Amino acid sequence: MKEINATGAAPIPVTTANAPAAGGHYSQAIKHAGLAYISGQLPIEPDGTHRPEADFDDQARLAIRNMLAVAQAAGSSVENLLKVTVYIVGIENWPRFNAVYADMLGDIHPARSVVPVPHLHYGYLVEIDAIAACAG
Repeated sequence: MKEINATGAAPIPVTTANAPAAGGHYSQAIKHAGLAYISGQLPIEPDGTHRPEADFDDQARLAIRNMLAVAQAAGSSVENLLKVTVYIVGIENWPRFNAVYADMLGDIHPARSVVPVPHLHYGYLVEIDAIAACAG
């Protein structure tokens, strides 16, 4: 039996074909109490195509697009992003990530952490998860 929060709503899994399917025992996102918890999004094409050889900027754009597609499927949008966590391979990629992120999010400035890591799954260079406000 699922736990019910104070409003009587149970957590709701979110799925969309506009981002890669979950590759393990997790959901693309979970909606609960007006928030969407978006799982880490790698720069995998929505159809599941892997291109870890793509350059960093292309990987960053695709990971952000995947995160935004899941947010939209949860009833949210870029304007409702609350917290974004970014994992990047190579601290030297931080300025490049900032440029792509600023270009794609424009005037939207959610809270954010960027965490340099030595490796990511499949040899990718960036992974992004987020929390967003959503309806329901």
